[in-house]
Amino acid sequence: MAGIHYKYLILGGGVAAGYAAREFAKLGLSSGKLAIISKEGVAPYERPALSKAYLFPQGAARLPGFHVCVGSGGERLLPEWYSEKGIDLILSTEIVKAELSEKTLTSAAGATYTFDNLVIATGSSVIRLTDFGVEGADANNILYLREIDDADKLVEVIQSKKNGKAVIVGGGYIGLELGAALKLNDLDVTMVYPEPWCMPRLFTAGIAAFYEGYYENKGIKIIKGTVAVGFNSDANGDVTAVKLKDGRVLDADIVVVGVGGRPLTTLFKGQVDEEKGGIKTDGFFKTSVPNVYAVGDVATFPLKLYNELRRVEHVDHARKSAEHAVKAIKAAEEGTNIEEYDYLPYFYSRAFDLSWQFYGDNVGDPILFGDSDPSSAKPKFGSYWIKDGKVFGAFLEGGSPEENKAIAKVAKLQPPVADVDQLKNEGLSFATKLE
Repeated sequence: MAGIHYKYLILGGGVAAGYAAREFAKLGLSSGKLAIISKEGVAPYERPALSKAYLFPQGAARLPGFHVCVGSGGERLLPEWYSEKGIDLILSTEIVKAELSEKTLTSAAGATYTFDNLVIATGSSVIRLTDFGVEGADANNILYLREIDDADKLVEVIQSKKNGKAVIVGGGYIGLELGAALKLNDLDVTMVYPEPWCMPRLFTAGIAAFYEGYYENKGIKIIKGTVAVGFNSDANGDVTAVKLKDGRVLDADIVVVGVGGRPLTTLFKGQVDEEKGGIKTDGFFKTSVPNVYAVGDVATFPLKLYNELRRVEHVDHARKSAEHAVKAIKAAEEGTNIEEYDYLPYFYSRAFDLSWQFYGDNVGDPILFGDSDPSSAKPKFGSYWIKDGKVFGAFLEGGSPEENKAIAKVAKLQPPVADVDQLKNEGLSFATKLE
């Protein structure tokens, strides 16, 4: 059977796919030339909503409310939008084989799709405890969060286990955001992670102390320095307890695991150059295969600001890299040039009444400033990271939009710091007064 042919094909239906589609439409697109293939059953949506507003006990976010591109203040692309633009949404379709040299993708159902240009936007999959053979990890109500189906399952279990005990395995983004969401649902929450403090890849001990103190003040128990090594379940197969390496056993009605993700690159192994766990690209997201681009979590790209190759797992980069790749595809067709991708790393999170933003690189010596007392009525604090006498990174909790823009500017410009003590005393004003 001859495959269905598209001039442009986006593989993956997450955030990057939606932003890429919008950029194609913006730059001029004929009907029937573009398709998005997604194994999910819904049009692209803003994935961060799943660990935040989707789980709220009141006023919870639901589709179609958070389809892309509302996460960055843009127009919401409902399924009808794709039809109006002549873009085919091929949903609930898993691609099981990719032959890049033949420009062909094959689905689990045996359908084939051919392309002139491919944008790989497959994102990441969650790491599951069953991958490591953890005893009892296949019990019911041991949950993960990546896609909307996962979130629906989590909502269902939260409602069926009212006032129950929840154990969060992992102290990163997902762990902290879900810990807050489950507490808001009146569950008895315990967080378990092996590191000495939460969010260790980004937070310093000083920053983490605030969040751990704040969570404990909300009634969340935190157990550090150990891992889950097994689970008990009842006759129905429902989880009842989490066994920790240090010998403790925690009662549990719900377990949510957030121990990281893996970029989904398996389909392309041996066909495309890889580096640092991702698909290697240039500053336009072109891979080693002509007319094949990779964006978002799966791309290892040149980070111009730091003159190194890096892979970035974050929604902000997913959006911006997708748009940049589409601009590059169109520029190549038109014989014009665009600038290389010049990205300032950006991360953020919201939980309870807290909201932080981070820009730049957390390398060098951290300088903590402001009110980081977790019992303060309105805590507001931040950190700069100083390396080679310059600011390389900036973090702020509780900042206004203007203040967050100021710390972004500091991280981008990397101003020199003559006196570290003076910087600590100036705190946020060092950023806000920068010209």
